[in-house]
Order: sequence, then structure tokens, then C-alpha cells
Amino acid sequence: QEWQNPFATWDPRDFCNISEIVLPMDTYWSPPIFILERVNGQNPELNYVLLMHNGSFNSTRPFQVTLTCSLIILKFPFDTQTCNLSIASFLYPVTDIVMKARRTPAEIMEDSLSFFLTDGEWKFTNLSIMEYMERVDDKGYSVVTYVISMERRPTLYILNLILPTCALYLLDMAVLFGPSSLEEKINFQIAIILGSSMLAVILNNSLPTSSNKPPIIGTH
Repeated sequence: QEWQNPFATWDPRDFCNISEIVLPMDTYWSPPIFILERVNGQNPELNYVLLMHNGSFNSTRPFQVTLTCSLIILKFPFDTQTCNLSIASFLYPVTDIVMKARRTPAEIMEDSLSFFLTDGEWKFTNLSIMEYMERVDDKGYSVVTYVISMERRPTLYILNLILPTCALYLLDMAVLFGPSSLEEKINFQIAIILGSSMLAVILNNSLPTSSNKPPIIGTH
């Protein structure tokens, strides 16, 4: 966060060339920030602010939060999801506080790819920023929304689910149309049914459940 306070300025030449100082957060006023999609998380312990001689405040406070996000998993595990991270200050209307993104989406995406979102199940693909006014009780409030696009890495699901399922059905077809006797075919079909049931249990535990439409892989 960065903001200006014209009443907190000084001339560095009058104070041993001190051009900046670090102060506790509650020393001066700071804009209260809310994350709209936040479910829970940890509040930052870094409650300090950097004050420049020209009245510029700079506060870097790391947040670790859990957000709500609607998932569309019809194409699982080859799905792409879009989640919003909305930041607002509902204690002050837009006539008092106007929020702006400091950096461009390209700069934020470059930092995210370098430090935060390079490993794990999801691949960070795109980021865009929307700045708009939200009306609540006939008052307008400034909101900045970061739209984050993520792509699921499907390698693990292909190896553990898709390939074994395809192998079972191919083997089933080969035995069904093969020269084996009827008794052997029946015994093998029972084994195939048991194997498919075990895969269905594994698939049920692996598929995400937070969607109105089930994935195609779970309906076939």
C-alpha cells in the first residue's frame, strides 16, 4: 500500500539528512483494506510503515488467506479456472478513498511466476486487473479486483486414472472378442468389473466436488 499525507513532511537537511523512518502502523492513519472473497487466514504480524520525508507512506504487509472461488470442472483434469481477488475499503466511500493498482498486470504476473506460483497442481497462466466502483446502500466504494487464471497440471491424473481406465477397457474388449471360452470370458469380466469398481472408488476420492456439473471423466 502507498498513500500520501501532506501533514507528515519534513526537510531532511534539518534532521541530519534523514529522509525516511520506520514507524508502528498505529502511529498515523492507514487505509483499512478488506478482501471480499476471504474465508479465513492469518493476519500479518508486520505492523510497521515506512514514512518518507515527502509524506509518502509505504506499507508492505504479507497476507496468507483462503479465498472462495467457483470451479467449473466439466473438463477435469484439463480444466482452466478463473478466480477473483477483490480488495476494497468499505469504511470510506469513493469520495474519500480511490484505490488504484500500483503495478501493471504484466509486472505482477512476472513476480508471481518467479516467486509464488511456479510449483504445485496449478499453473499460473494469466492475470488482469479491474478498477471499478461498487455501490452499497446508495454509496459508492472503490474496488480493485485481480482476476487470476490458472490451468491444472493433468500429468498425475493421466498416469493414475485415465491410462489405467483405458487399459482396462481395451483389455476387456480384447478378451470379449478373443477366442477364449465362455467360462474364461465370464471370469475375466468379473475381474474387470472388480477392477473398474476399485478405479471408480479412487476416482471418486480424487475428483473435486465443488461444482454443479460433474466432470466428464466421472460420468463415463
